[in-house]
Amino acid sequence: MHRVVKISKGLDIKLKGAPVAEFTSVAAPKLYALMPADFTRVTPKVVVKPGDAVKAGDALFVDKNAPELQFVSPVSGKVVAVNRGERRRVLSVVVESDGKFESVECKAKDIFSLSGEDVKADLLKNGLFAFFRQRPYDVIASPSDTPRAIFVSTFDSKPLAVDFEIALKGNEDDFQAGLDALSRIAPVNIGVSVSQTAAALNVATTVFKGPHPAGNVGVQINHVAPVNKGEIVWTIGAEEVIFVGRLFNKGKVDFTRTVAVVGSEVKNPSYSKVVLGAQLSTLLDGRLSDANELRIIDGNVLTGKKTTADSFLGAFSNEVTVIPEIMNGDEMFGWIAPRVSMFSTSRSYFSWLFPNREYVFDARIKGGERHMIMSNEYDKVFPMDIYPEYLIKAIITGNIDKMEELGIYEVAPEDFALCEFVDSSKLELQRIVREGLDKLRAEMC
Repeated sequence: MHRVVKISKGLDIKLKGAPVAEFTSVAAPKLYALMPADFTRVTPKVVVKPGDAVKAGDALFVDKNAPELQFVSPVSGKVVAVNRGERRRVLSVVVESDGKFESVECKAKDIFSLSGEDVKADLLKNGLFAFFRQRPYDVIASPSDTPRAIFVSTFDSKPLAVDFEIALKGNEDDFQAGLDALSRIAPVNIGVSVSQTAAALNVATTVFKGPHPAGNVGVQINHVAPVNKGEIVWTIGAEEVIFVGRLFNKGKVDFTRTVAVVGSEVKNPSYSKVVLGAQLSTLLDGRLSDANELRIIDGNVLTGKKTTADSFLGAFSNEVTVIPEIMNGDEMFGWIAPRVSMFSTSRSYFSWLFPNREYVFDARIKGGERHMIMSNEYDKVFPMDIYPEYLIKAIITGNIDKMEELGIYEVAPEDFALCEFVDSSKLELQRIVREGLDKLRAEMC
């Protein structure tokens, strides 16, 4: 019998534009790209140049500080651009697909005949190790480390997120093979939702019940086995586990994933099968509303990043969200109106009378930053055994000792996304946490 963890603190944000449980076919994009910014705190060294022919699994860039850590092409074709920004910072490496989707040569292997080091070597060689992140610091994992455990969350509780049971359908064997491969490196813990019916075998399973952020892997780690100073745990996304399973089951690098195109400004929001790094214009073609100003988000509304249709699907993204940039029309009486049709976390508006209503959100912040932190706002939506307000204050003041005492080793920026959403002071909490983690890492490492 699996352990059930009930999460009481949190908030489910009901947005209009949830995907229906069906797939929409899209034409294969011509261009794909890998963006170093997706891989937190990696210093890229590009190892290809425009005109080079590549296959899926061939390295496009490596980490200067750990050259064995490769970041590989998602498709076969030709490198057409290495885009750089200020101070020659690498923004993206773009590959034009040849439509063949050929993979580098590798062989299917019996996972249980391999050691943990053998599995790690294959993952490094084929670019799949890049999908592991570590706690503390929420950065790409170091190949030289030995984690205490590997955590996988098999459900996403963020707004309009992909239903993993839909993504899993037809990939069950690869998912189990991926879990088996990870278990050769370290003990694997997976978190599942109480509403899920698909079961994984041969790994420790914990069932979670409650609102978002119950699906955040950081919340699951905090409730199962918190990270102490000096310990390292790794995390990897559920669909990335399928990538690992394909490598060992089928002997090829295949980054095809299930992506939800969602939001109030999407016509017929649904799922599509897309290869990592695909250009978004093909995915969004003919699926957007006729509104003049749209906010296209690579990811979800809480943790995703603003992008354009000419940009590319992020390495860790399985959702593209489109909402209004600004909703037109002035309201009579402004903020003092009852606003039955607008969402609020307080009872200032009458929307609390309709808990199941779906809402349309635009991209406005609706207020300026205030240099204060309101008491108890974060606690209501932060289900970890940490004092979030005090931790934020310790980060802002640069007090490393306090950061450690207050649990910074356990958190990632995404764990504060809901706090940022409800924050009356409009502070950029995810940015603050990221800066705190970077400062601590520089100090300790």
